[in-house]
Amino acid sequence: MLFPLVLFCLTAAAVIGCVVTGASVHIKGRSYSLYWIAALVGAVIAVAAGFVSPDQIQQSFFTNTAVNPLKILVLFFSMTAISVFLDEAGFYNHLASGVVEMAGSSQIKCFFILFAVVSVLTVFTSNDIIILTFTPFILYFAKRTGINPIPYIFGEFVAANTWSMFFIFGNPTNIYISTAFGIDFLDYAYHMVPVTLAAGLASLAVLFLVFHKSLAQPMQVQPMEQLAWDKPLSTIGLVFLGLSIVAMAIASYAGFEMWSAALAFGVGCMAIAAVYQKRQGRSLEILTRTLKKLPWALAPFLLSMFLLILSLNQAGVTESLAHSLPSNPFAYGLASFAASNVINNIPMSVLFTSILDSGNPTSAMVYSVILGSNLGALLTPVGALAGIMWLSILKEHSVKFSFLTFVKYGEIISIPAVLTALGCLCVM
Repeated sequence: MLFPLVLFCLTAAAVIGCVVTGASVHIKGRSYSLYWIAALVGAVIAVAAGFVSPDQIQQSFFTNTAVNPLKILVLFFSMTAISVFLDEAGFYNHLASGVVEMAGSSQIKCFFILFAVVSVLTVFTSNDIIILTFTPFILYFAKRTGINPIPYIFGEFVAANTWSMFFIFGNPTNIYISTAFGIDFLDYAYHMVPVTLAAGLASLAVLFLVFHKSLAQPMQVQPMEQLAWDKPLSTIGLVFLGLSIVAMAIASYAGFEMWSAALAFGVGCMAIAAVYQKRQGRSLEILTRTLKKLPWALAPFLLSMFLLILSLNQAGVTESLAHSLPSNPFAYGLASFAASNVINNIPMSVLFTSILDSGNPTSAMVYSVILGSNLGALLTPVGALAGIMWLSILKEHSVKFSFLTFVKYGEIISIPAVLTALGCLCVM
């Protein structure tokens, strides 16, 4: 039991070290993060040392089970491709420009409208995509108007990582945990929509209390640079996004799996867009950029961490952890929330899925872990890869926002949010 646990802890520490320091290599003008390589090295050692058997690997990766990580990755990348495609078509920036026009000279109005737009978009797309898209826009807008960008960028981050709980595809952790326990789209929505509403309103209230003095200052509105928006391609993306959501909602009733519906509509969106552009005599540059911007490093990272968790299962570690935790939603919710900030929310989700599976979990306990995997991102940047991406964007734009500053704001906002959400979950 000891050696697989030590390997897992060392690998998790290496991953976090790479994430916090932003360790990367540059090849042919492109930068590649090293966090996934650290996870891959740990997985290779686990296999070479015999901590996980070939039969267990084959059963996990090549059998038709709900928890097959390959299916989960297909679902995630299919939905992410549609979201990135909408970004490349200029839809999100067009929407953000509309927010600025609606707000006029009122920072408070702008803050609330932006929070609402980010929340709604996150519900139907992905938290990572919204953060990557809206953060540069907010920083550009703040620079043009001379306002303090911190309330807006932190509000955007909180909104994206809170409302990502709403639907099953909002975060890869939602997909992984739900799939592992056979939770379908509608059952997930029934439980998590009210929980997300509670957490979202609680976090918004605390955000406003923290930043209300800064937001009370008027802003000088200046004409914004006109951003490119491809309306026909945006329409294609929105249609396929809507169809994919409907298909996933009825998947369990229609006899097919969510990953296959997501794949069909993800590929369909790219194909229709390609046909349209060719008929218009245009290049396929938007599709090429879409494929390049997909978070491909997540695939080896998730698969590697999955293998390490398999080694813990085989050594009996997860079963021991299952017996050590109290069997109630609050305990699992707070434990997963805290663990996300030690080993990151994706490895945490893989680990806690095994812990739950080793015991006798109730549906509330499963949903509490999903909740912890999302809201854990608000406490420290280590909680989710979104936090690391967000800090790197701020650094590129010379915005001072340290790790400790993140934690200072994060603890004020995340703790009321997670307690409110868990309370809502327990009374349902």
